[in-house]
Amino acid sequence: MEKKSDSVVFFDFDNTIAKYDVFDDMIERFAADERWIDIEERWKRGEIGSKECLEGQLKCTRITKKALDKYLARIKLDPYFKKLLSLLRKKKIKTVILSDNFDYILKRVLAHNGIRGLRVYSNKMQVVRDKFIPKFPFRNRKCLRCAHCKSKNLLANAAADNIIIYIGDGRSDICPAQKADIIFAKESLLEFCRSKNIKHIPFKNLEKVYAYFQRSIA
Repeated sequence: MEKKSDSVVFFDFDNTIAKYDVFDDMIERFAADERWIDIEERWKRGEIGSKECLEGQLKCTRITKKALDKYLARIKLDPYFKKLLSLLRKKKIKTVILSDNFDYILKRVLAHNGIRGLRVYSNKMQVVRDKFIPKFPFRNRKCLRCAHCKSKNLLANAAADNIIIYIGDGRSDICPAQKADIIFAKESLLEFCRSKNIKHIPFKNLEKVYAYFQRSIA
Protein backbone atom coordinates (compact mmCIF):
# COMPACT_ATOMS: atom_id res chain seq x y z
CA MET A 1 0.00 0.00 0.00
CA GLU A 2 1.24 3.48 -0.88
CA LYS A 3 2.73 5.25 2.15
CA LYS A 4 1.26 8.66 2.86
CA SER A 5 -0.20 9.00 6.29
CA ASP A 6 -3.05 7.16 7.98
CA SER A 7 -5.64 5.45 5.80
CA VAL A 8 -9.40 5.98 5.85
CA VAL A 9 -11.67 3.27 4.43
CA PHE A 10 -15.12 4.11 3.05
CA PHE A 11 -17.71 1.41 2.35
CA ASP A 12 -20.92 1.62 0.40
CA PHE A 13 -23.68 -0.47 2.00
CA ASP A 14 -26.11 -1.97 -0.52
CA ASN A 15 -24.55 -4.73 -2.62
CA THR A 16 -21.18 -4.03 -0.99
CA ILE A 17 -21.43 -4.74 2.74
CA ALA A 18 -24.86 -6.30 2.25
CA LYS A 19 -24.96 -9.20 -0.21
CA TYR A 20 -27.52 -7.41 -2.39
CA ASP A 21 -29.35 -4.10 -2.68
CA VAL A 22 -31.53 -4.15 0.43
CA PHE A 23 -33.60 -1.09 -0.52
CA ASP A 24 -34.41 -2.42 -3.99
CA ASP A 25 -35.36 -5.81 -2.56
CA MET A 26 -37.59 -4.17 0.06
CA ILE A 27 -39.42 -2.08 -2.56
CA GLU A 28 -39.91 -5.07 -4.87
CA ARG A 29 -41.34 -7.17 -2.03
CA PHE A 30 -43.60 -4.62 -0.39
CA ALA A 31 -44.68 -2.16 -3.10
CA ALA A 32 -48.46 -1.79 -3.20
CA ASP A 33 -48.41 -1.49 -6.99
CA GLU A 34 -45.98 -1.38 -9.90
CA ARG A 35 -45.49 2.38 -10.09
CA TRP A 36 -42.06 1.88 -8.54
CA ILE A 37 -40.86 0.18 -11.75
CA ASP A 38 -41.60 3.25 -13.87
CA ILE A 39 -39.87 5.45 -11.27
CA GLU A 40 -36.82 3.18 -11.38
CA GLU A 41 -36.68 3.34 -15.18
CA ARG A 42 -36.93 7.13 -15.15
CA TRP A 43 -34.01 7.24 -12.70
CA LYS A 44 -31.94 4.88 -14.86
CA ARG A 45 -32.59 7.11 -17.89
CA GLY A 46 -31.39 10.14 -15.92
CA GLU A 47 -34.77 11.87 -16.02
CA ILE A 48 -34.88 12.15 -12.20
CA GLY A 49 -32.30 12.09 -9.43
CA SER A 50 -32.08 9.50 -6.68
CA LYS A 51 -33.91 11.73 -4.15
CA GLU A 52 -37.02 11.86 -6.34
CA CYS A 53 -36.65 8.16 -7.12
CA LEU A 54 -36.37 7.16 -3.44
CA GLU A 55 -39.27 9.37 -2.38
CA GLY A 56 -41.50 8.05 -5.15
CA GLN A 57 -40.70 4.41 -4.45
CA LEU A 58 -41.29 4.81 -0.72
CA LYS A 59 -44.72 6.28 -1.46
CA CYS A 60 -45.53 3.09 -3.38
CA THR A 61 -44.56 0.88 -0.45
CA ARG A 62 -46.81 -0.35 2.34
CA ILE A 63 -45.48 -2.38 5.28
CA THR A 64 -45.96 -2.08 9.02
CA LYS A 65 -43.02 -1.28 11.26
CA LYS A 66 -43.32 -4.71 12.87
CA ALA A 67 -43.22 -6.50 9.52
CA LEU A 68 -40.36 -4.32 8.29
CA ASP A 69 -38.29 -5.07 11.39
CA LYS A 70 -38.92 -8.78 10.89
CA TYR A 71 -37.75 -8.51 7.28
CA LEU A 72 -34.62 -6.52 8.19
CA ALA A 73 -33.68 -9.03 10.90
CA ARG A 74 -33.21 -11.71 8.24
CA ILE A 75 -30.74 -9.79 6.07
CA LYS A 76 -27.18 -11.08 6.12
CA LEU A 77 -23.98 -9.21 5.35
CA ASP A 78 -21.04 -10.36 3.27
CA PRO A 79 -19.34 -12.97 5.51
CA TYR A 80 -15.96 -11.25 5.10
CA PHE A 81 -17.16 -7.87 6.35
CA LYS A 82 -16.77 -8.75 10.03
CA LYS A 83 -13.30 -10.16 9.41
CA LEU A 84 -12.33 -7.08 7.47
CA LEU A 85 -13.75 -4.73 10.08
CA SER A 86 -11.89 -6.60 12.84
CA LEU A 87 -8.63 -6.27 10.90
CA LEU A 88 -9.13 -2.56 10.28
CA ARG A 89 -10.01 -1.92 13.92
CA LYS A 90 -6.97 -3.88 15.08
CA LYS A 91 -4.78 -1.61 12.97
CA LYS A 92 -6.76 1.46 14.11
CA ILE A 93 -7.78 2.36 10.58
CA LYS A 94 -10.76 4.69 10.43
CA THR A 95 -13.77 3.06 8.78
CA VAL A 96 -16.90 4.84 7.53
CA ILE A 97 -20.10 3.71 5.79
CA LEU A 98 -21.58 6.04 3.16
CA SER A 99 -25.01 5.02 1.89
CA ASP A 100 -27.84 6.40 -0.23
CA ASN A 101 -30.15 4.08 1.74
CA PHE A 102 -31.82 5.08 5.03
CA ASP A 103 -30.65 5.08 8.64
CA TYR A 104 -33.63 3.06 9.90
CA ILE A 105 -32.68 0.22 7.57
CA LEU A 106 -28.91 0.36 8.06
CA LYS A 107 -28.97 0.55 11.85
CA ARG A 108 -31.20 -2.49 12.18
CA VAL A 109 -29.35 -4.62 9.63
CA LEU A 110 -25.97 -3.80 11.16
CA ALA A 111 -27.20 -4.45 14.71
CA HIS A 112 -28.77 -7.79 13.77
CA ASN A 113 -25.42 -8.81 12.31
CA GLY A 114 -23.53 -7.80 15.44
CA ILE A 115 -21.96 -4.65 13.98
CA ARG A 116 -21.81 -1.66 16.33
CA GLY A 117 -19.78 1.48 16.77
CA LEU A 118 -19.32 2.27 13.08
CA ARG A 119 -19.58 5.79 11.71
CA VAL A 120 -22.54 5.73 9.30
CA TYR A 121 -23.81 8.49 7.00
CA SER A 122 -27.07 7.96 5.14
CA ASN A 123 -30.48 9.42 4.42
CA LYS A 124 -32.99 9.50 7.30
CA MET A 125 -36.36 7.79 7.59
CA GLN A 126 -39.24 7.44 10.02
CA VAL A 127 -41.84 4.67 9.84
CA VAL A 128 -45.36 5.82 10.78
CA ARG A 129 -47.91 3.02 10.71
CA ASP A 130 -47.36 1.54 7.24
CA LYS A 131 -45.86 4.64 5.63
CA PHE A 132 -42.35 6.08 5.33
CA ILE A 133 -41.25 9.67 5.97
CA PRO A 134 -37.83 10.28 4.37
CA LYS A 135 -35.42 13.14 5.03
CA PHE A 136 -32.23 14.00 3.17
CA PRO A 137 -29.88 15.93 5.48
CA PHE A 138 -26.80 15.33 3.32
CA ARG A 139 -28.29 16.41 0.00
CA ASN A 140 -26.28 18.72 -2.25
CA ARG A 141 -28.91 21.03 -3.76
CA LYS A 142 -26.52 21.95 -6.59
CA CYS A 143 -26.34 18.32 -7.70
CA LEU A 144 -29.47 16.30 -8.49
CA ARG A 145 -27.74 12.94 -9.02
CA CYS A 146 -27.68 11.63 -5.43
CA ALA A 147 -29.95 12.07 -2.44
CA HIS A 148 -26.92 11.75 -0.16
CA CYS A 149 -23.79 13.63 -1.22
CA LYS A 150 -21.24 10.99 -0.30
CA SER A 151 -18.37 13.16 -1.52
CA LYS A 152 -19.12 15.79 1.11
CA ASN A 153 -19.04 13.27 3.96
CA LEU A 154 -15.98 11.54 2.51
CA LEU A 155 -14.02 14.79 2.51
CA ALA A 156 -15.28 15.66 6.00
CA ASN A 157 -13.84 12.39 7.34
CA ALA A 158 -10.46 12.42 5.60
CA ALA A 159 -7.45 14.68 6.03
CA ALA A 160 -5.50 15.94 3.02
CA ASP A 161 -2.62 13.52 3.69
CA ASN A 162 -4.77 10.43 4.27
CA ILE A 163 -4.84 7.47 1.91
CA ILE A 164 -8.51 7.29 0.92
CA ILE A 165 -9.78 3.81 0.07
CA TYR A 166 -13.26 3.48 -1.41
CA ILE A 167 -15.26 0.26 -1.81
CA GLY A 168 -18.53 0.40 -3.75
CA ASP A 169 -20.69 -0.73 -6.63
CA GLY A 170 -23.27 1.82 -7.73
CA ARG A 171 -23.97 5.16 -9.34
CA SER A 172 -23.95 6.98 -6.01
CA ASP A 173 -20.35 5.78 -5.57
CA ILE A 174 -19.01 7.36 -8.75
CA CYS A 175 -18.35 10.86 -7.34
CA PRO A 176 -16.79 9.85 -4.00
CA ALA A 177 -14.69 7.10 -5.58
CA GLN A 178 -13.00 9.67 -7.80
CA LYS A 179 -11.65 11.35 -4.68
CA ALA A 180 -10.03 8.12 -3.49
CA ASP A 181 -6.45 6.91 -3.85
CA ILE A 182 -7.52 3.27 -4.08
CA ILE A 183 -10.87 2.12 -5.52
CA PHE A 184 -12.47 -1.31 -5.20
CA ALA A 185 -15.25 -1.42 -7.77
CA LYS A 186 -17.96 -3.69 -9.13
CA GLU A 187 -21.05 -3.36 -11.33
CA SER A 188 -21.93 0.28 -12.22
CA LEU A 189 -18.87 1.73 -10.51
CA LEU A 190 -16.65 -0.83 -12.26
CA GLU A 191 -18.16 0.06 -15.65
CA PHE A 192 -17.55 3.75 -14.99
CA CYS A 193 -13.92 3.23 -13.94
CA ARG A 194 -13.26 1.16 -17.04
CA SER A 195 -14.94 3.68 -19.34
CA LYS A 196 -12.87 6.55 -17.90
CA ASN A 197 -9.61 4.59 -17.55
CA ILE A 198 -9.61 5.19 -13.80
CA LYS A 199 -7.27 2.88 -11.88
CA HIS A 200 -9.27 0.44 -9.77
CA ILE A 201 -9.37 -3.05 -8.31
CA PRO A 202 -12.38 -5.12 -9.46
CA PHE A 203 -14.10 -7.29 -6.85
CA LYS A 204 -17.15 -9.54 -6.62
CA ASN A 205 -17.35 -9.81 -2.84
CA LEU A 206 -15.35 -8.69 0.19
CA GLU A 207 -13.15 -11.77 0.26
CA LYS A 208 -10.82 -10.11 -2.26
CA VAL A 209 -10.87 -6.84 -0.31
CA TYR A 210 -10.06 -8.68 2.91
CA ALA A 211 -7.14 -10.49 1.23
CA TYR A 212 -5.80 -7.15 -0.03
CA PHE A 213 -5.81 -5.56 3.42
CA GLN A 214 -4.40 -8.69 5.01
CA ARG A 215 -1.38 -8.49 2.68
CA SER A 216 -1.03 -4.72 2.92
CA ILE A 217 -1.39 -3.98 6.63
CA ALA A 218 -0.75 -7.29 8.45
